[in-house]
Amino acid sequence: MTTPAVFLDRDGTLIEEAGYLDRLERISVFPWTIDALRVLGRAGFRLIVVSNQAGVAKGMFDEAFVEETHKVLAERFAAGGARIDGFYYCPHFHEGAVERYRRACECRKPKPGMLHQAAREHGLDLGRSFVVGDRWSDVEAAQAAGARGVLVRTGYGVIDAAHPKAGVEAAMIAETLMDATTWILQEPRRCA
Repeated sequence: MTTPAVFLDRDGTLIEEAGYLDRLERISVFPWTIDALRVLGRAGFRLIVVSNQAGVAKGMFDEAFVEETHKVLAERFAAGGARIDGFYYCPHFHEGAVERYRRACECRKPKPGMLHQAAREHGLDLGRSFVVGDRWSDVEAAQAAGARGVLVRTGYGVIDAAHPKAGVEAAMIAETLMDATTWILQEPRRCA
């Protein structure tokens, strides 16, 4: 039997939206993030970050910076007793300035490539999983993977929530990741 997961967008969901995060000192973790991660982990969910990082393709920073950012976040979360089981990111963008990253791909949300990869590598049951993010593309990726999508009103979420996307429906629209966590814990887990 495979494990359920909560897939989490990074910018605007776990940390404050900073445009293109290009310096570590600009990282600002929401005050509820570590508590939410700790609660979800204790409830038996695997926690996977899935993040579009088009700044790599645009030449604003490199993959090493994205990986360093994830290392810093993992350390901050661990210091608060929370964990992330995996970090996945898409460095591609179809109009990128860096040729090696300039392409349409299957990993950039709303495509479900990162979710499928994580499911294979961690033995995750997508049908029993959730995707939490601040953009309709997060919810759309959830739908494409067979998971349930939760839109949070942090980051770009307040704008996206006010402008529904045709054919994309969130299972829940929550104020913050902590509100999403409360809702997820009350939802029945589908049988494998």
